[in-house]
Amino acid sequence: MRKKVLITSALPYANGPLHFGHVAGAYLPADCYARFERLQGNDVLYISGSDEHGVAITLSADLSGRTPQEQVDLFHDLHRKFFSQMNFSFDHFSRTTKSGHAKLTQQFFHDLWNNGYIEEKWVEQLFSIEENRFLADRYVVGTCPRCQFSQARGDECQKCGASYEAMDLKEPRSKISDSSLILKESKQWFLRFDLFKDCLRNWLEGKTWKPNVMNFAKSYIEGLKPRAITRDGHWGIPVPLPQAEGKVFYVWFDAPIGYISATQDWAELQGKKEAWKDFWFDADTIYVQFIGKDNIPFHAIFFPCMIMGQNQSYKLVDQLPANEFLNLEGRRFSKSEGWTIDLGHFYHHFTADQIRYTLAANAPENQDSEFTWKDFQIRCNSDLLGKYGNLIHRVLTFLQRQTQGKIPVNGVLKKIDEEFVYRTKELMIEVREAYRAFHLRRAASLIMEIAHIGNVYFDQKKPWVLCKASTSLSDLETTLYCSLQHLHLLALASSPIIPESAQMLWEMLGNSSSLEKENWNEVLDRELLVPGSLPTPHVLFTTVEDALILEEEQKLRKSIFHN
Repeated sequence: MRKKVLITSALPYANGPLHFGHVAGAYLPADCYARFERLQGNDVLYISGSDEHGVAITLSADLSGRTPQEQVDLFHDLHRKFFSQMNFSFDHFSRTTKSGHAKLTQQFFHDLWNNGYIEEKWVEQLFSIEENRFLADRYVVGTCPRCQFSQARGDECQKCGASYEAMDLKEPRSKISDSSLILKESKQWFLRFDLFKDCLRNWLEGKTWKPNVMNFAKSYIEGLKPRAITRDGHWGIPVPLPQAEGKVFYVWFDAPIGYISATQDWAELQGKKEAWKDFWFDADTIYVQFIGKDNIPFHAIFFPCMIMGQNQSYKLVDQLPANEFLNLEGRRFSKSEGWTIDLGHFYHHFTADQIRYTLAANAPENQDSEFTWKDFQIRCNSDLLGKYGNLIHRVLTFLQRQTQGKIPVNGVLKKIDEEFVYRTKELMIEVREAYRAFHLRRAASLIMEIAHIGNVYFDQKKPWVLCKASTSLSDLETTLYCSLQHLHLLALASSPIIPESAQMLWEMLGNSSSLEKENWNEVLDRELLVPGSLPTPHVLFTTVEDALILEEEQKLRKSIFHN
């Protein structure tokens, strides 16, 4: 039975470029899952978009001499280009500055307000007399209350690591004007999360989420308290109350609503304005949110509460496979410190499939993992080239030499052939279950196991010997036939992770269709080889040379020296 599967990736913040750490957490796992579910014949909708509000954007815009709109336009375009380079298969990539998003966010607020889940409070905040405005944490610097560092940020000391409220800073001042700040009262609106504790506990019962996600969510519920959803400012969605002039919503409140507004945007572009409801108002929809672990409270607690407080029955998340962090050569990715990868240079030398496979094979599913250039080289040379590419080259070039590319006829299978076919089908089942369970790392490993047993089979059958004896020609054809069938399944299994290479392999096997539009079970069950000749094969992967890796490693070492 065809299922509806709604998939979302955390909205990337439009305030800086993305890096491979982001990809490993919320984007590659989601894209691979979306591609897999489409192969299962399900009705898949994969949604994301740029998160474009918040004080961080106004601050970076001020410092760069841009308007906030110019700032988000710049990074929204960069995000789209980056995702295109990575071959991500979003059905729609939207943005939160679209008018429909503001309307929906205000509707969310109205329902929460009218249902008694929001309260007004007067709170003290830091205010700049010189600039005549309240300053959010990111606009504030001062002396750390713990280590006395004089340039500490508004919410965290970058020297000693202490976390605190901006009001705890000694001698707080504006990051823009360097003027001193005072405390001044301001009215804000708070969401009563404490009223949702029992609903959250009941909802979480029976969830089969990863232990790290479930344990965090359950412990977080105990300390739930009202949380401000508004702040003073101009860049954001206005609070729709007459007494709330000059107030906008906190970015964490409006951002997750972006999943719904992006789906509405998608529906309008399809010319089916109400189609979004088929996913968001259907209890049978399977909703999977892919996020990084730093977004767990917003998706496991805050957004569900916001939905529970609505007058309409929006779909709550079913699966929340939050990943841990991916580090770069032992440290967190950091553009400001130069500890990152130049993507323009990267794509000049490497392919999207090479990085997609490497990140999948080393996915930070249960603990932080690490990208190193040496590991990248090994994955490319040993796995993609040495196992996957080598098998394809051996089988297809041998076929061209011995039969001019003519597709062989299947003969009587011997025990070794039957065992090979059976083991391949077993591995295909394991790959399918790995994708279903969000175990991308295991799926990548199993794909290389499929390639490995193909190489072992080819070595054991020795077709280069069989072709020399006329009595062995039937066995030769069976060997080549089984190997070609095996390559079809290898292409299918690897399509979610390395879609471009899998499609090229699919076409080298004589297929003209788009592999990503095939049906997994039909490919497994049907006769894949038909009479005819195969096209001339070509190389999918080339060697990643030591000199290139050394160059990248030296770039990182130089960044340490300069920072």
